[in-house]
Amino acid sequence: MTYDFIELDRNGTIPLYQQLYDKISSAVENGSLTIGAKLPSIRKLSEDLQLSRTTIESAYQQLCIEGYIKSLPQRGYYVQSAPQKNTIKNTSSVLPINRESKDNILYDLGSDLADRNETDIKLWRSHIKDVLKKENVIASYGDPQGELALRNALALYSHGIRGAVTDGSRILIGSGTQSLLYIICGLISEIKPRTAAMEEDGFPLAERVFADCGFSIHKLKSDNDGIIPEELYKNGSSILFINPSCNKNGQPVRMSRRKELLKWAEETDSIIIEDDYNGELRYSSRPFPALQSANSERVIYIGSFSKMLLPSVRIGYAVLTPELLKIYESRNGFYNQTSSKIEQLALAEYIKTGELERRLRRLRKLYREKSSLIMQALETTFTDSNLKLKATLQETALCFILSLNTNRSMAEMLSLAKNQGVRLSALKSDKKNTTELKLGFGGIPTTDIINAINALKKAWC
Repeated sequence: MTYDFIELDRNGTIPLYQQLYDKISSAVENGSLTIGAKLPSIRKLSEDLQLSRTTIESAYQQLCIEGYIKSLPQRGYYVQSAPQKNTIKNTSSVLPINRESKDNILYDLGSDLADRNETDIKLWRSHIKDVLKKENVIASYGDPQGELALRNALALYSHGIRGAVTDGSRILIGSGTQSLLYIICGLISEIKPRTAAMEEDGFPLAERVFADCGFSIHKLKSDNDGIIPEELYKNGSSILFINPSCNKNGQPVRMSRRKELLKWAEETDSIIIEDDYNGELRYSSRPFPALQSANSERVIYIGSFSKMLLPSVRIGYAVLTPELLKIYESRNGFYNQTSSKIEQLALAEYIKTGELERRLRRLRKLYREKSSLIMQALETTFTDSNLKLKATLQETALCFILSLNTNRSMAEMLSLAKNQGVRLSALKSDKKNTTELKLGFGGIPTTDIINAINALKKAWC
């Protein structure tokens, strides 16, 4: 095989692995590399192009994830197909994540925060220090699948708290839901068509991953119980991405509807990806067990700790199905660990000593108090105003959806709030004469809630 089509700018600003990925993916798309063609081994291409093996490995890994090539154990890498990029649907509806400046913000009601007054910083620092003393451990690369100590701890924790059926061997650690989804999409592409379904309101970060990986995305209608199963049978999707702990009305998907979704997965030989975002943080009633607990052969379970610990601690985990685990193990050597080994080992100790479960109990009490206080403040403050406001609690998301009967745009309402020192989050809505915003309460101190709601009234009324 010649490499005339691979021209790399070794002095440019684009990383070499990205340049190599671009050249090979373009060659697959334009037919220069045909389906079934064998690619050089990592060692061979490294020698011929005078690039490090890490560079080649990174490019090949991304090509595998996106479906351009596939790795066959003991045989090498082969061209699979070019992702059908023209089949991506509805990606224009994905709202970009708002990364606006937080200068001059007095009351932060964003949905991306944890309450700094309620963090276990001292305890977390202690566990980090303990790991740093183990020089023989931290002086080496970590296991790409995740540190075994953490995987074993998570197996016990997720089973005890959410009923997940797993052991440490089936758990994959990543830096969060999005990074795990990239790997999962690459695994699923080996056995299923690239078609994914989700609730019509969607989840922008997940939509971005599916789009990047060449999946067509179907937005499904839902009712008060969540996604309508008939919609799944109609569109022929092979993947369902869902958060059963919180549907569009802020409520968990009822048990009867869960059974219908599992029945669909069995009858159509499909896979459900369960994004159990903060599923253990439900505090108004006893949480439903994870959907995965009812069928671990069809459901991939994803959990994270952004609100349980700190958003800056980027650790999430997925429980793979047995079928996907086998595919992952066949290509395990071509992945890098995406979450800090030091933080993984610290979290393992944090869980094993029972600190995480104790923190969970404290947070349930705290968020119950916060949500109750905000609801009371909204009702009291806006009752006599000329602005009709409806607040819907999204319990596990630690936020309220505010539906405002106004002709003002979302951008205008956000700007008015910011002028009074209040930060809120945007929310896409197609409702006429109604603007919807997200009011998060995870990060704001309890003592600031009343003043924050008064500031919103001053901004909007």
